[in-house]
Amino acid sequence: DELLASADLALEAAKDGGRGRLEVFAPQLGEKSRRKQSIERALRDAMSQDALEIHWQPKVDTHTWRVSAAEALLRWRHPTLGPISPAEFIPVAEASGLIDSIGEWVLRNACRQAARELPGLCIAVNVSPAQFLRPDFLDSVSNALATAGLEPGRLEVEVTESLFMGEVPIALNNLHGLRKLGVRVALDDFGTGYSSLAYLRRFPF
Repeated sequence: DELLASADLALEAAKDGGRGRLEVFAPQLGEKSRRKQSIERALRDAMSQDALEIHWQPKVDTHTWRVSAAEALLRWRHPTLGPISPAEFIPVAEASGLIDSIGEWVLRNACRQAARELPGLCIAVNVSPAQFLRPDFLDSVSNALATAGLEPGRLEVEVTESLFMGEVPIALNNLHGLRKLGVRVALDDFGTGYSSLAYLRRFPF
């Protein structure tokens, strides 16, 4: 049982590192696995206790040096582990199925804060592929805008290239649906994944 458990940990580490590689078991893999499990449990509590926070990163117009927009960044300070990087807890949220709920929370609260605290500024919100490909995604965006009283033209949804590795027809439908709502769409981190210039022609960025 111990041997199989160690092999599972090595397999998980190999998958996390990408395809076509091997990983030799080491004791720290067990520690890493336990930390992921504890983060997942705490993340569920954080959702119910409103322990997540949105920080705003300004976008500056370099011609006028004025803030022209702001990007919503999700942050989480664990009560005992301290600040946990999104690079660590977002993959846990994706693997555990929590990303949909977290993404919905960010979208709703970002729109609300933008309407109340960032008058006149456009805002950008990152959306995960799992959230974007939900059948009710366009409804959730419409509801977030209507509830907050935010003009659709002030919202920009940022997606990554990994979105196009799966259900492309659904992705295309939702992209065009956002444009019809008046919401802008941006391709985030272009060139860091399975890049294709065809994306820029085929999809309404």
